[in-house]
Amino acid sequence: MTAADENPIPARKLSVFGREFTMPQSRGLRITIGVLLTLGGILGFLPILGFWMVPLGLLVLSYEFAMVRRHRRRLVVWWERRRRPN
Repeated sequence: MTAADENPIPARKLSVFGREFTMPQSRGLRITIGVLLTLGGILGFLPILGFWMVPLGLLVLSYEFAMVRRHRRRLVVWWERRRRPN
């Protein structure tokens, strides 16, 4: 056994509508995927691409950048408070 086998890095998982997706290990690849999804969503008026790609791209980027993560957490807290009955 090597040192890498003893202390494996846990896989980052993205949960969307109850489904979990494993994100790539490479930080650069995760950033690239998030940026491409966001830019592709801006072109949502074209066939195949859609506006649904913007929030998904921002969700992927939120795991890498504190500023985006902060906004995602605020959105989650707001959404949960809105859903909770009084």
